[in-house]
Amino acid sequence: MSTEDRRENLNPQVEEEEISEEALSEQRRIRREKLKALQEAGRNPFLEENWNVTAHSKDIKDNFEAMEDQEVSCAGRIMAFRHMGKASFIDIQDKQGRIQCFVSKDALGEEEYGYFKTYDIGDIVGVEGTVFKTRTGEVTIKVSRLVLLSKSLQVLPNKWQGLKDQDLRYRQRYVDLIMNPEVKEMFYKRARIIKEIKRVLEEDYGYLEVDTPILTTIAGGANARPFNTHHNTLDIDMKLRISNELYLKRLIVGGLDRVYEMGKMFRNEGMDRNHNPEFTSMECYAAYGDMELVIEVTEQVVYKAAMAVNGSPIIKYQGKEFDVTPPWKRIDMTDFVCEVTGIDFHNIEDDETARAEAIKYGMDKDEVKDWTRGKIIAEMFEEYCEDIPGVLDGPVPVFVTGHPVEVSPLAKRSKDDPRITRRFEGYINGWEICNGFSELNDPIDQYERFAEQQHQLDAGIDDEAHPMDLDFVNALEVGLPPTGGLGIGIDRVIMLISDAPSIRDIILFPTMKPLDK
Repeated sequence: MSTEDRRENLNPQVEEEEISEEALSEQRRIRREKLKALQEAGRNPFLEENWNVTAHSKDIKDNFEAMEDQEVSCAGRIMAFRHMGKASFIDIQDKQGRIQCFVSKDALGEEEYGYFKTYDIGDIVGVEGTVFKTRTGEVTIKVSRLVLLSKSLQVLPNKWQGLKDQDLRYRQRYVDLIMNPEVKEMFYKRARIIKEIKRVLEEDYGYLEVDTPILTTIAGGANARPFNTHHNTLDIDMKLRISNELYLKRLIVGGLDRVYEMGKMFRNEGMDRNHNPEFTSMECYAAYGDMELVIEVTEQVVYKAAMAVNGSPIIKYQGKEFDVTPPWKRIDMTDFVCEVTGIDFHNIEDDETARAEAIKYGMDKDEVKDWTRGKIIAEMFEEYCEDIPGVLDGPVPVFVTGHPVEVSPLAKRSKDDPRITRRFEGYINGWEICNGFSELNDPIDQYERFAEQQHQLDAGIDDEAHPMDLDFVNALEVGLPPTGGLGIGIDRVIMLISDAPSIRDIILFPTMKPLDK
């Protein structure tokens, strides 16, 4: 077969307008035939290994005066074709955006131009040429050399319809990134937010980044259901971590005074717009610090991340605005429950009286029969207070403090009232974005609280409680200095700062139900 014959076999051009699965199948067949003909002609694109990129689309367009008539070498995906006989225009898309390229038979030669005309939308090419402006004022590369670097055997969605199906966008994020520039920008924002959070922790507060195990034998540090697995060599059951707190505090015991870790946590629980079973969390611990220190860290991390990405402390989220300028508002959990319910929990000492008051207020008798005073306060806050408009979703972030001991097994007791802890939770838009403590460092108290959790687990009262971690108690007996600890839900912070309606929009590959289920 002659070179001309091979080009003829490559030439059929099918419009990029998907009409039916049958039409798609035909286009895919044609693309495979084109690839085969290229390979038979000794032009297999999949043997190309590299391309020397010297410039990118946005940099060229933004700096046209300096770049005009300059030689550039670019690479990207063909996103548009406009054939005009002996010359053509294509748009190529690189990491910065798109740029137009002028391709002519005179510049490439007849044979090379013939091959070029067989290329498809989605193919990846390298181009060399000079920068100029067309008569319509569009910055363009006049191509002197063009090489097919990779052949696209699938058909991209057309430019009018794009990739709109939300479920398909999550499943085929690689296509979503190609077709929707705002999606790519979302993940650039995510990277900038994470970079700024790490910068604040390391440069402003002196934290050291560390790595701790993801596979554990005891899922501790939070109340949540873990994912379970099995280690074949050791023949032991293991879990994916739900928190890294207990490991990080072991490092404080060991003398690494300020440590943090940002990474994946795994909780085998529900999924909604704010929850994914695999999510990113940041936890940090500071020896000789307290709750007040990590409250400040929280404020600065969110404030500076918002400034770095949006240039403003005003977070605009889904039509609402939140000013994250420090300091943030604070409310005491017990004070607020007393105010809302009219029950004076401050002067109720015993659990029986607390249960009676709760039942009188309307809580279920059977549900509260085993609850303590502190558990009732925490549940009342969640059931009756979190839904009051403007409390946790007002125009400024809120720290909720004063959590009862019963729901805070790792927090230090208050000097003023041993029934409550030195703990806080931060809320923006009604979402909990962080949890922090003056850490409990009394090993005897910690053992007793773990023992109560074990009882709750054994009795079936709380199926999210976890077995006692005796090695952690041993670490506390070695000696944990006064410590301030903080955990931030990174995905939720990113959602807020980048105005993403769902957590799936800011996770590159969110957990999805298999199509055959």
